[in-house]
Amino acid sequence: MAHLYEKYGKEGTKEKLKEFAIKVMDEYAKNFKRPGISSHKDLLWYGKHENFRYYKHTDKEVKDGTRQKDDRKEGKQDHIQIIVSRKDITNRIKLSPQNTTKGKNKEHSAKLGEFNRTAFKQSGESLFDALFDFNRGLKDTLAYANTMQNGTVAQKTQMNLLQNIPNLKADQTIINDLGKNVAEGVFESVGKMIGTAGKLDTDLLSLFMEPVYIAPEENPVKPSKRKKKRQRENHRITG
Repeated sequence: MAHLYEKYGKEGTKEKLKEFAIKVMDEYAKNFKRPGISSHKDLLWYGKHENFRYYKHTDKEVKDGTRQKDDRKEGKQDHIQIIVSRKDITNRIKLSPQNTTKGKNKEHSAKLGEFNRTAFKQSGESLFDALFDFNRGLKDTLAYANTMQNGTVAQKTQMNLLQNIPNLKADQTIINDLGKNVAEGVFESVGKMIGTAGKLDTDLLSLFMEPVYIAPEENPVKPSKRKKKRQRENHRITG
């Protein structure tokens, strides 16, 4: 929201959010993969711009007593509230976002369509970045959040490697695209990820070439008295 306010101002942000909502609903329609359902015009839906959000009983601040239920939340809270029917604009085709079979159950998908929630969320993120020229850091991506919460050890290792690449001259979108591939389990290993990175190979490999700092021991072991005595005797002999 800070990015939108800086770029378009308060009133401009309101109009841009409406534009964004329409494009998101286009993606919502496409996600069902049903013939005849390809844009927001095929849906029965309503959207409203709202300026404020309010604390709910499930919010952490309400639970710990620092805020009361229905208190207005601080900061820029512009958003679009959307209500959408589970049938298309003709009221004949069923559309359920609760159907997450992703095409595995053909009979069920034929009745209700398919709906991949992760793909839908990802489309919203990608639309926002493209529409508003937003340079999103890897840590702010859906791919990063999903991987660090639900990914395998190998995926988390790969994602951490991407996150720790220092000041690359390459476009951040390239790093984020690699992050999406990591989240999808495309790479079997770090080596596979580096090999796929193309022009970023040198930068990725340089992480492994940097010197490793080894901290000195806090309590080094002192030589025994016998050894010290021998060293003093040797000094007398040679002195």
